[in-house]
Amino acid sequence: MNSLLADIGNTHFHIYDGGSVEHWTYDEAIDKYADRPLKYISVNAKIEEKIGQIALWENISALIRIPNEYETMGVDRKAFCLSHDNGVFIDAGSAITVDVMQRGIYRGGYIFPGIRAMLESYKRISPVLDVPLDRHIDVTRLPLTTKEQISYGIIASIKALIDRHSNGQMLYFTGGDGKFMAGFFRHAVYDEALVFKGMEHALAQFKD
Repeated sequence: MNSLLADIGNTHFHIYDGGSVEHWTYDEAIDKYADRPLKYISVNAKIEEKIGQIALWENISALIRIPNEYETMGVDRKAFCLSHDNGVFIDAGSAITVDVMQRGIYRGGYIFPGIRAMLESYKRISPVLDVPLDRHIDVTRLPLTTKEQISYGIIASIKALIDRHSNGQMLYFTGGDGKFMAGFFRHAVYDEALVFKGMEHALAQFKD
Protein backbone atom coordinates (compact mmCIF):
# COMPACT_ATOMS: atom_id res chain seq x y z
CA MET A 1 0.00 0.00 0.00
CA ASN A 2 1.49 3.36 -1.06
CA SER A 3 1.78 6.14 1.50
CA LEU A 4 -0.48 9.13 1.27
CA LEU A 5 1.07 12.57 1.55
CA ALA A 6 -0.33 15.28 3.78
CA ASP A 7 0.30 18.99 4.24
CA ILE A 8 -1.04 19.97 7.65
CA GLY A 9 -1.86 23.65 7.81
CA ASN A 10 -3.16 25.94 10.51
CA THR A 11 -6.79 24.98 9.95
CA HIS A 12 -6.96 21.93 7.65
CA PHE A 13 -5.34 18.72 6.49
CA HIS A 14 -4.58 18.61 2.78
CA ILE A 15 -4.11 15.01 1.63
CA TYR A 16 -2.71 13.84 -1.71
CA ASP A 17 -3.17 10.32 -3.06
CA GLY A 18 -1.00 10.77 -6.14
CA GLY A 19 -3.87 12.00 -8.27
CA SER A 20 -6.02 14.48 -6.39
CA VAL A 21 -5.97 16.63 -3.26
CA GLU A 22 -8.57 16.37 -0.51
CA HIS A 23 -9.19 18.95 2.21
CA TRP A 24 -10.32 17.86 5.68
CA THR A 25 -10.59 19.15 9.22
CA TYR A 26 -8.12 17.62 11.67
CA ASP A 27 -10.68 15.25 13.18
CA GLU A 28 -12.05 14.19 9.81
CA ALA A 29 -8.58 13.36 8.48
CA ILE A 30 -7.64 11.36 11.57
CA ASP A 31 -10.89 9.39 11.50
CA LYS A 32 -10.60 8.66 7.80
CA TYR A 33 -6.88 7.91 7.42
CA ALA A 34 -5.44 6.82 10.78
CA ASP A 35 -5.16 3.24 9.48
CA ARG A 36 -3.36 4.24 6.26
CA PRO A 37 0.40 4.82 5.82
CA LEU A 38 0.86 8.59 5.53
CA LYS A 39 3.88 10.90 5.32
CA TYR A 40 3.25 14.48 6.32
CA ILE A 41 4.68 17.92 6.81
CA SER A 42 3.19 20.31 9.33
CA VAL A 43 3.27 23.97 10.32
CA ASN A 44 1.09 23.27 13.36
CA ALA A 45 3.20 22.20 16.33
CA LYS A 46 0.15 21.69 18.57
CA ILE A 47 -1.38 19.00 16.37
CA GLU A 48 1.82 16.95 16.59
CA GLU A 49 0.92 15.89 20.13
CA LYS A 50 -2.20 14.25 18.75
CA ILE A 51 -1.05 12.77 15.46
CA GLY A 52 2.44 11.82 16.65
CA GLN A 53 0.85 8.81 18.33
CA ILE A 54 -0.50 7.39 15.06
CA ALA A 55 1.81 4.50 14.22
CA LEU A 56 1.40 4.57 10.44
CA TRP A 57 2.02 8.31 10.11
CA GLU A 58 5.50 9.80 9.65
CA ASN A 59 6.55 13.43 9.91
CA ILE A 60 9.05 14.11 7.07
CA SER A 61 9.38 17.86 7.68
CA ALA A 62 13.09 17.48 8.46
CA LEU A 63 13.71 16.14 4.94
CA ILE A 64 12.33 19.28 3.27
CA ARG A 65 15.33 21.52 2.66
CA ILE A 66 16.21 24.03 -0.05
CA PRO A 67 19.56 25.74 -0.65
CA ASN A 68 19.72 29.21 0.92
CA GLU A 69 16.56 28.75 3.01
CA TYR A 70 16.18 30.86 6.15
CA GLU A 71 15.67 29.49 9.65
CA THR A 72 11.98 30.24 10.18
CA MET A 73 10.82 29.50 6.62
CA GLY A 74 7.67 27.38 6.67
CA VAL A 75 8.09 23.76 5.61
CA ASP A 76 5.10 24.02 3.27
CA ARG A 77 6.77 26.93 1.45
CA LYS A 78 9.99 24.95 1.11
CA ALA A 79 8.13 21.94 -0.27
CA PHE A 80 6.31 24.19 -2.75
CA CYS A 81 9.64 25.63 -3.94
CA LEU A 82 11.04 22.11 -4.44
CA SER A 83 8.42 21.36 -7.10
CA HIS A 84 10.44 23.25 -9.78
CA ASP A 85 14.03 24.52 -10.01
CA ASN A 86 13.07 27.91 -11.46
CA GLY A 87 10.12 30.23 -11.06
CA VAL A 88 8.07 32.38 -8.73
CA PHE A 89 5.97 30.41 -6.24
CA ILE A 90 2.80 32.03 -4.89
CA ASP A 91 0.74 30.36 -2.18
CA ALA A 92 -2.45 32.41 -1.92
CA GLY A 93 -4.07 31.26 1.29
CA SER A 94 -4.66 32.84 4.72
CA ALA A 95 -1.41 34.67 3.95
CA ILE A 96 0.03 35.14 0.48
CA THR A 97 3.65 34.02 0.28
CA VAL A 98 5.81 34.75 -2.75
CA ASP A 99 9.14 32.96 -3.21
CA VAL A 100 11.69 33.02 -6.03
CA MET A 101 13.79 30.03 -7.08
CA GLN A 102 16.64 30.14 -9.61
CA ARG A 103 18.50 26.99 -10.60
CA GLY A 104 17.25 25.22 -7.50
CA ILE A 105 18.46 27.94 -5.12
CA TYR A 106 16.17 30.09 -3.00
CA ARG A 107 16.60 33.78 -3.83
CA GLY A 108 14.15 35.32 -1.37
CA GLY A 109 10.54 36.33 -1.18
CA TYR A 110 7.89 38.29 0.69
CA ILE A 111 4.56 37.87 2.46
CA PHE A 112 1.21 39.63 2.10
CA PRO A 113 -1.88 39.22 4.26
CA GLY A 114 -4.36 36.95 2.49
CA ILE A 115 -7.23 38.46 0.55
CA ARG A 116 -9.72 37.70 3.32
CA ALA A 117 -7.43 39.30 5.91
CA MET A 118 -7.11 42.42 3.76
CA LEU A 119 -10.88 42.70 3.42
CA GLU A 120 -11.24 42.30 7.19
CA SER A 121 -8.75 45.13 7.76
CA TYR A 122 -10.86 47.48 5.62
CA LYS A 123 -13.96 46.43 7.58
CA ARG A 124 -12.24 47.37 10.85
CA ILE A 125 -11.47 50.85 9.54
CA SER A 126 -15.08 51.73 8.71
CA PRO A 127 -18.43 49.99 8.09
CA VAL A 128 -18.53 51.84 4.76
CA LEU A 129 -15.51 49.79 3.67
CA ASP A 130 -17.15 46.46 4.52
CA VAL A 131 -17.61 45.20 0.97
CA PRO A 132 -17.01 41.86 -0.79
CA LEU A 133 -14.20 41.45 -3.28
CA ASP A 134 -15.03 42.24 -6.89
CA ARG A 135 -13.62 39.07 -8.44
CA HIS A 136 -13.94 40.56 -11.94
CA ILE A 137 -11.98 43.73 -11.22
CA ASP A 138 -10.22 45.29 -14.20
CA VAL A 139 -6.71 46.16 -13.03
CA THR A 140 -5.94 48.09 -16.24
CA ARG A 141 -8.10 51.11 -15.31
CA LEU A 142 -8.82 53.19 -12.22
CA PRO A 143 -12.15 52.20 -10.62
CA LEU A 144 -14.98 54.52 -9.55
CA THR A 145 -16.82 52.70 -6.72
CA THR A 146 -15.81 51.75 -3.17
CA LYS A 147 -16.11 48.02 -3.88
CA GLU A 148 -14.02 48.30 -7.03
CA GLN A 149 -11.43 50.58 -5.41
CA ILE A 150 -10.86 48.25 -2.48
CA SER A 151 -10.63 45.27 -4.82
CA TYR A 152 -8.24 47.18 -7.06
CA GLY A 153 -6.09 48.20 -4.09
CA ILE A 154 -5.78 44.57 -3.02
CA ILE A 155 -5.28 42.84 -6.36
CA ALA A 156 -3.29 45.51 -8.22
CA SER A 157 -0.79 45.94 -5.37
CA ILE A 158 -0.17 42.19 -5.19
CA LYS A 159 0.11 41.95 -8.96
CA ALA A 160 2.51 44.90 -9.21
CA LEU A 161 5.02 43.44 -6.77
CA ILE A 162 4.87 39.96 -8.29
CA ASP A 163 5.34 41.44 -11.77
CA ARG A 164 8.34 43.41 -10.51
CA HIS A 165 10.16 40.29 -9.39
CA SER A 166 9.00 37.77 -11.99
CA ASN A 167 11.51 38.71 -14.72
CA GLY A 168 9.65 36.61 -17.26
CA GLN A 169 9.79 33.46 -15.11
CA MET A 170 6.91 31.04 -14.83
CA LEU A 171 4.53 31.79 -11.97
CA TYR A 172 3.31 28.80 -9.95
CA PHE A 173 0.18 29.32 -7.87
CA THR A 174 -1.41 27.19 -5.17
CA GLY A 175 -3.68 27.85 -2.18
CA GLY A 176 -7.36 28.65 -1.80
CA ASP A 177 -7.18 31.89 -3.81
CA GLY A 178 -4.42 30.64 -6.12
CA LYS A 179 -6.61 29.83 -9.11
CA PHE A 180 -8.31 33.22 -8.88
CA MET A 181 -5.01 35.11 -8.59
CA ALA A 182 -3.37 33.18 -11.44
CA GLY A 183 -5.97 34.66 -13.80
CA PHE A 184 -4.34 38.10 -13.52
CA PHE A 185 -0.98 36.97 -14.93
CA ARG A 186 0.58 35.65 -18.10
CA HIS A 187 2.76 32.56 -17.82
CA ALA A 188 0.90 31.43 -14.70
CA VAL A 189 0.05 27.88 -13.65
CA TYR A 190 -2.31 26.87 -10.85
CA ASP A 191 -1.76 23.43 -9.34
CA GLU A 192 -2.91 22.55 -5.82
CA ALA A 193 -0.64 19.48 -5.84
CA LEU A 194 2.66 21.38 -6.15
CA VAL A 195 3.49 21.18 -2.43
CA PHE A 196 3.12 17.41 -2.68
CA LYS A 197 5.25 17.22 -5.80
CA GLY A 198 7.96 18.99 -3.83
CA MET A 199 7.53 16.42 -1.06
CA GLU A 200 7.88 13.63 -3.61
CA HIS A 201 11.06 15.25 -4.91
CA ALA A 202 12.52 15.38 -1.39
CA LEU A 203 11.62 11.76 -0.70
CA ALA A 204 13.18 10.64 -3.98
CA GLN A 205 16.42 12.45 -3.12
CA PHE A 206 16.44 10.88 0.34
CA LYS A 207 16.12 7.39 -1.18
CA ASP A 208 19.02 8.13 -3.52
